[in-house]
Amino acid sequence: QVHMMESGGGSVQAGGSLRLSCAASGDRRGIRVMAWFRQAPGKEREGVAAVWDEFTYYGDSVKGRFTISQDYAKNTMYLQMNSLKPEDTAMYYCAAARGTGYVLRPDRYAYWGQGTQVTVSS
Repeated sequence: QVHMMESGGGSVQAGGSLRLSCAASGDRRGIRVMAWFRQAPGKEREGVAAVWDEFTYYGDSVKGRFTISQDYAKNTMYLQMNSLKPEDTAMYYCAAARGTGYVLRPDRYAYWGQGTQVTVSS
C-alpha cells in the first residue's frame, strides 16, 4: 500500500503563486508515475501534470504556468503553480501508479491522497 499526503493549498488572488507538496510513504516499489489531478465542484477530475523518470507532461490548461517536480531523496513531489487564475480553483489530489501510459487519466492511478483545496479569487 502506498500512502499519499498533500499539503500547501490555500487561498490566493489571481496572478499569485502556490506550491503544493505530496509526500509518499509505504511500499513504493514499482511506482513509476506520480501526478497531480484536480476537481472542481460539479466537474470531472482533471489531469494537471505527471512526472516519471526524466519526463513531465502537462494538461493544456496549465502549460507554461505550472511546473511538476519530484525529490527522490525526500519521496516528495511538488507542483509549483504560477499566474493562478480563478478557474484553477479546485481540490488538488496527488496520485501514484505502477505503470506509464495515459498519464493524465485518473483511472490509471491506484493510489490517491485526500486532497488539498486551492482557491483563487479574482
